[in-house]
Amino acid sequence: MTDTPLTPSDLEAPYKLQEVLGYDLTEWSRDFARVEADYTDTLKNRQGVLHGGILGVLLDTAMGYAGCYTGKPGVQQNALTLSMTVNFIGQVQGSRLIATGRRIGGGRKTYFAEAEVVDDSGARLATASGVFRYRSGPLTGTTP
Repeated sequence: MTDTPLTPSDLEAPYKLQEVLGYDLTEWSRDFARVEADYTDTLKNRQGVLHGGILGVLLDTAMGYAGCYTGKPGVQQNALTLSMTVNFIGQVQGSRLIATGRRIGGGRKTYFAEAEVVDDSGARLATASGVFRYRSGPLTGTTP
């Protein structure tokens, strides 16, 4: 495992939900991940504002990736979210959503993470904390 950040696309290809919602893993290293998305009409709820579920997806994704970095192209570690608490704290001011997640502790089977979402204007939108369980079995080189 290396501490040198690699281009995320060198490590894993995007998955279907990521493609549908239009977010990108833009930075990934040991215990850290950044996920970004353009704020578009597609991400708005029926009131015309950002749907809170989108923030939840970005937070969960950033924390999930933060705990699953292997540093080896084609070698994938997976985890399941056991628990996640989200705090919605602000309104979107900018045009790009930026979620950063950090693994803050844990052990062989579970880990703890924190994340936040800001926009490109610096507005703080949401924070989260979560507990994740590593998937058992060998690390895989393919996505199911």
